[in-house]
Amino acid sequence: MKKAVVLFSGGQDSTTCLFWALKKFGTGNVIAIGFDYGQKHKVELEQAKKIAELVSVDYRVFSTEGLLGGSSLTEHGDTNEPHKVNSNLPSSFTAGRNMLFLTIAAQFAYEEGIRDIVTGVCQTDYSGYPDCRRNFINSMEVSLGLAMDTDFRIYTPLMYLTKAGTWGLANELSDLHQKDSWNLKAYKIEGVLEDKGNIYFNTVKIIRDLTLTDYNGDNQTMNEWGLGKEDNPASILRAKGFREAKELGLI
Repeated sequence: MKKAVVLFSGGQDSTTCLFWALKKFGTGNVIAIGFDYGQKHKVELEQAKKIAELVSVDYRVFSTEGLLGGSSLTEHGDTNEPHKVNSNLPSSFTAGRNMLFLTIAAQFAYEEGIRDIVTGVCQTDYSGYPDCRRNFINSMEVSLGLAMDTDFRIYTPLMYLTKAGTWGLANELSDLHQKDSWNLKAYKIEGVLEDKGNIYFNTVKIIRDLTLTDYNGDNQTMNEWGLGKEDNPASILRAKGFREAKELGLI
């Protein structure tokens, strides 16, 4: 079976994509990679490690600190304000981030003999980030293939989903798995149930309880929609999507 590399930050979107990849490619065929780029909310990487241990996925973290900047995610600034270089973009836009991450992911995948890459970018709820659009992903697929003389496929399961739709997809990905293929000893949480040698993962509860989307790195405040406070765009969007998903019966 083919293998895949998943860009994995420990947030809602990338965790949903991780479970999507596990279902598509199978347990043991997924490698997750994260990035320490100097983000103020790098506590997200700790959450990513917890989730990777829970689902027994190989998780690697690459440091790109010093290569990316000019963003309220890497420097002092209000994430609710416009970008200091381009006022049409939010201050949280980090120029070149997805381009750099996909390049590193492709190089890593190439060395591992992997040609499938999964990322959680979303054009519908993309917050104005130009590097979350379909045409950007298409261009990267072509450029990376030309640069390495191979064919990469970049999967974007969330591309056309609203945040409510992303919660709904997570719910659809809840599934039974063989008990011995998952690390139940890593973290005992409400979203994991054992039954007759199998385990059932409630993916919505895992994402709610373990993922971190909060730009300020608040992993202590728990709400019905998960960790964080509704004082930054990422948490506001996540909370709004959760409530809409409940209203629509998606979760």
